Amino acid sequence: MKKLIIIIISVSCSVIVYGQTVLTLKEYKELAIKNNISIKNSLLETEASKQVKKGAFTNYFPKISVMAFAMKAKDPLLKFNSQGGNLPVYDGNPANIPIATQFAYLPGSSIQMLDKTALGLVNVTQPIFSGGRIITGNKLAKVGIAVKEQQQKLTQNDVLLKTEQQYWQILSLQEKEKTIEKYETFLEGINKQVNDAYKSGLIIKNDLLKVQIKKNELNSNKSKLHSGKKLAIMQFCQTIGIPYDSTLVLQEDLQKIELPQSYYIENETALQNRTEYQLLEQSIKAQELQTKMKTGDYLPQVAVGAMGYYNNNLIKDVDGTTNGLVYATVSIPITDWWGGSHAIKEQKIKEQIAENTLTDTKGLLKLQIEKAWLDLNENYNQIILLEETVKQAEENLKVMQTSYNSGVITLSDLLEAQALLTETNDKLIDTKTQYRTSISTYLQYTGR
Repeated sequence: MKKLIIIIISVSCSVIVYGQTVLTLKEYKELAIKNNISIKNSLLETEASKQVKKGAFTNYFPKISVMAFAMKAKDPLLKFNSQGGNLPVYDGNPANIPIATQFAYLPGSSIQMLDKTALGLVNVTQPIFSGGRIITGNKLAKVGIAVKEQQQKLTQNDVLLKTEQQYWQILSLQEKEKTIEKYETFLEGINKQVNDAYKSGLIIKNDLLKVQIKKNELNSNKSKLHSGKKLAIMQFCQTIGIPYDSTLVLQEDLQKIELPQSYYIENETALQNRTEYQLLEQSIKAQELQTKMKTGDYLPQVAVGAMGYYNNNLIKDVDGTTNGLVYATVSIPITDWWGGSHAIKEQKIKEQIAENTLTDTKGLLKLQIEKAWLDLNENYNQIILLEETVKQAEENLKVMQTSYNSGVITLSDLLEAQALLTETNDKLIDTKTQYRTSISTYLQYTGR
């Protein structure tokens, strides 16, 4: 018989949870990391910066270019015409040329060239010194990857914080549903009690109307709560990147409250863990490299190269010509130094601005961490106070119920006591939710 009961209970539980999505907060956060569009875009930006780094690395290698050229002109580009005539015969003595007595006849001619040609050219250039810009450019690309990775971490942290906040918000709405159910049960009991008393002629109809008004208010609040919960779940599903699922079940609860001290970390240690702080350090490094890049623009540029070409005038039975050469170039931007010196000073100023920003932001981040810690402690203290208030409200309701049953107080007093308990419970739920989100905020602000 016991086995049969266990089987029935197991089957019943399976029917209840069938079709529901039951995941822990950790699993929901994993979904957010996997599916959130902002995180996906951040990953793509990081990948793009890696491609920039690979592109910068190719600058270490020679640049090779190939060119082919062919043309056919309507008329030859070069034309030479020479008239014929008698030319003196040279007998070896230059003095006899003006008084020569013998002549050779040279007929007239016409030469036409370059009406068609084909040219192939290969050029290889290897930079030897470019003001350090190639090395600096590669370092700058490496910093760019680090920046994108940290920005990706920032995006992920923001999404995870949003996920937790929305998670606890939905959970608080679920807890408020339980409070409403208790209130509903209370009103049903009071309604039956008042109905019986009214039928017995012990009370007037006005008490019936008071209960009905409270039930109407409860139904209105219940409807608003359900609508708010639906919107909260829709927003949550959007954040974690899944289709809307009204069957989401959240496993955690708001009852487990740990001391704030279990999360504490020294502000200076937390500051070093902050991604924002690390980003600013990378910003300073990037500005220093930009200054080196700008300086390199005004340093001598040295390169060596080799070139080869093949030319064919496309004349029948005439072979083309092949030739090659090696060369070296040195470029010194002399007059550019005038304007360049100001550009370099501008970069130096930008370095100083980045350092000042780091100093200022360092103080702001410490202030942010301290405020998050104070909020965490304040919310915890509020929970302790409200838990005591709830106990007092529960005790007050018991006394009021007994007093009402004894005819000492009115129905309005009893309903007010129940409303006070419901309101206090709601405040406690809100404060516990705030405590949970303040934990998440403090952990993020301390780089954890």
